Amino acid sequence: MSASRRSGTTDELGPDEPERDGADLLAALLDGMDAALCAFDADGVVTHWNREAERILGWSAAEAVGRRGLTGWAARSADAVDVETRLMSAMHAPGRQVHEFALVTKDGGRVLVRTQSAAVRGPDGKPAGVYCAFSEVHAQIDLERSIALSEALFEDASWGVVLVDADLRPAVVNAHAARALGIGRTAVLGRPLGELLAQGVEELESALTHVLAEGAPPAPAEIWVSVRAPEGEKRRCWRCGFVRLASPLAEEPVPLGVGWLFQDVTEAKQGEQEASLLRFRTNQLHRAARAAAECEDPAEAATVHLDFALAGFADHAMVDKVAGGPLTDAGAAGPIRLVRFAATPSGAPGPTFPAAEAGLPVRYGDGHPALQCVARSGTVRAGVGTVPVEQARAWATARQWPRDTVHALCAVLRSRGRTLGVVTFLRGGGRTQFERSDIAYAEDVAARIAAALDLAAEARRERDQGLS
Repeated sequence: MSASRRSGTTDELGPDEPERDGADLLAALLDGMDAALCAFDADGVVTHWNREAERILGWSAAEAVGRRGLTGWAARSADAVDVETRLMSAMHAPGRQVHEFALVTKDGGRVLVRTQSAAVRGPDGKPAGVYCAFSEVHAQIDLERSIALSEALFEDASWGVVLVDADLRPAVVNAHAARALGIGRTAVLGRPLGELLAQGVEELESALTHVLAEGAPPAPAEIWVSVRAPEGEKRRCWRCGFVRLASPLAEEPVPLGVGWLFQDVTEAKQGEQEASLLRFRTNQLHRAARAAAECEDPAEAATVHLDFALAGFADHAMVDKVAGGPLTDAGAAGPIRLVRFAATPSGAPGPTFPAAEAGLPVRYGDGHPALQCVARSGTVRAGVGTVPVEQARAWATARQWPRDTVHALCAVLRSRGRTLGVVTFLRGGGRTQFERSDIAYAEDVAARIAAALDLAAEARRERDQGLS
């Protein structure tokens, strides 16, 4: 327990002859401090010495209180005059003074401390002594580094830093995180995450809840979110790290919240996904070419190419040939009509089956994407957009497609400068619309199918000529 010099003279850090409970309170406050504290009267006599001072230097309060100065016990004789002069100078200086001293421990060792000293004034307002709070320099430096790191993270960090409270609401947000969320730093504070993100909130809140309960995960997590922006929602991938924050002042760990650090890796993830998709599609084209090479009938080879193309690309597909034979670049003399050559089942996805050989034209209405594709000799995309389910089904049925279709891509079948027909790829509501990379892949598949159909037509013509 801390001690103070008690006699008939006035204790400069308290009233004259304080009551017993007041003295006990003062002693408890001094001993509860995290910093070491000592005090000197105007003559340089030690009046107070708390437990942290005893921990650092080894001298107990009973051994320290009542000594004049630090000479011969807490400071070397060679240093004592300078140390005491600088400490006591605070009695006549405004504000606080900061110094670093080498003090002596009870076992003879030396420890470098950083002190903050200031004057203690008596009832008349005149300096009556000095109090000195000190700590080991390395501990002070660690504290300063922690504070500096915290300030740097919330000002200059090149990744997002958010402190989330126990209610999963942002309490502190740095500038990078505010820009990523598309909102000002102060506007973010205290708002539910659901108001800041359009998608990915459930996954993020689940991660934060887990960290509060179990602690930080062993590795960063990649979370896809959609951020609200004036131009619409932006889908982003954030690589997130989490740390649980606990109060250092509590005996038992009390969670204060979660430190959430994240970095936008959308471009890198999209690049990885595109590269993976390209490798898969290249492998599919290679496998399709090898399988088609083993088909005796070129028409069968065309369906083989279509089956391999469907994997991971579309739910349904169909191939329609131009009725009456291929069209040259000069165009058709009359309306374009298409005859079904092969198609996948209209119900559950399955392998491609050849159509009946009746040769009846498909009932495509004017402006149908397949007819537009043939007329333009170019790829055409179509989609139902955002409409009720019944309207989407009516849209697909009117175009002679399966009812669950919401996205379509028609690629023209060209061979030797002629248009042979069109291949149509269809996607249901569980897939995204066709992108530019999908168009390139569909056109590559269409070229292979067209070459197989052209070869099949030539083989049939040669066979007919041989029979005649």
